[in-house]
Amino acid sequence: MMKQNPTLKKIAERLSVSISTVSRALKDHPDISAETKKKINELAELLEYDPNPYAVNLRTHSSKEFAVVVPSLSNFFYHSFISAIEEHARSFGYSVIIYRSSNDPVIEQEILKSCRHKRVSGIFIAITSETKEMEPFLKLDVHGIPVIFFDKVPQYESCNKICVGDELAATIAAEEIIKKGITNVIGIFGNKNMSITKARLSKFNSVLASNHTDMDLKIAYANSSEESEIQTMSLLSEFEGRKFAVFCMSDEVLAGSMKAIQRKGLVIPDDLGVIAISDGMIPKLFYPEVTYAETSGYNLGKLAFDRMMRCISGSSFAQTIIDESKLVVGGSI
Repeated sequence: MMKQNPTLKKIAERLSVSISTVSRALKDHPDISAETKKKINELAELLEYDPNPYAVNLRTHSSKEFAVVVPSLSNFFYHSFISAIEEHARSFGYSVIIYRSSNDPVIEQEILKSCRHKRVSGIFIAITSETKEMEPFLKLDVHGIPVIFFDKVPQYESCNKICVGDELAATIAAEEIIKKGITNVIGIFGNKNMSITKARLSKFNSVLASNHTDMDLKIAYANSSEESEIQTMSLLSEFEGRKFAVFCMSDEVLAGSMKAIQRKGLVIPDDLGVIAISDGMIPKLFYPEVTYAETSGYNLGKLAFDRMMRCISGSSFAQTIIDESKLVVGGSI
C-alpha cells in the first residue's frame, strides 16, 4: 500500500492544535504566536509538507500526469521509449511531461522536487551517470509517487527497474564478430561509471576472450557522439591494413564512430566490419545497413508502463524486468 502524504490534520494531531491553527501558522497569520508558528513550521518541514492547490491529488493520487526524465532528448532510444509511454498513457486518460536532466544530478534533483510539487502520478527515469544517492527517489514513495527506473538504472536492488538485455546484447555482438573470424576489435563504450556500460563491457570482453586467446581488443570510452568520433579516429590507424571490426555499445556511440570511419575514407565491410547495440534507427541510415543487437526503446516503454500501472494499483514489491535482445543482420560485418 502506498504511503499517504503528510496532511494538515496529521500536523495538527502531532502538536495537539486545530487544523485551522496549522493552516494559519503556515500562512504566517498574526493571530498565531511566534512559538506556535516555529513548532508548526519545523514539523511541516520535517514531514516535507507542501501546501499547494493539489490537496485532492494528494489524497487520491489522481493528477493523471506521468513524468519521463531522460539525460538527453537527442537519443532515438529515448524517443521510442517516450512514444510508447505517451501512447499507452493516453489510452488510460493520462498525460505525459518530459524532462531533460542534461546528465546533471543537480538538475535531476530539481526535476524530482518539481514532480513532487506537481503531484505527478508516477515518474519514469533514466538516471544520470553521476547519480549516487537513492534517498531522494525513496522519499517519493512517502508521497505516493511510484518511480520506474529504465535503461540507465541504479545498482540499488530494492526498486523497480526495466532494462534491456545488456549482457545478451553484448554476447550477440561478440559472437557475431567471432563467427566472422575477426580477432582485431575496437570497442567503443559509454560512460564507464554507468551500470549499463559495465554490464556490456564485462560480457563483451569475456565472450571474446573465451573464444580467442590471441584477441587484440582495444577499449575506449565516450560520453557523447562527438567523443565517440574522436576516440574512434584515434584508434582506426592502429588497425588499418588488418581485418578488424568496430563495436559500438549504443546508437550515440555508433553515430560518432560512423562519422570517424567516413572521415577516414574507409569502406564497410571491405576495410572493416561494424556492429552495434541499437534501437534500430541509426543502423538504417547507412549503406550497407549496420548489423546490430536490437534493444527496443518502444518495447521497454511498454514494459515500464505496465509496471507503473501495477504499482498504482497497489503492487508494493520491487521488480527488475529484462527485455531481451535479438540480432538484426545488415551488411556491415
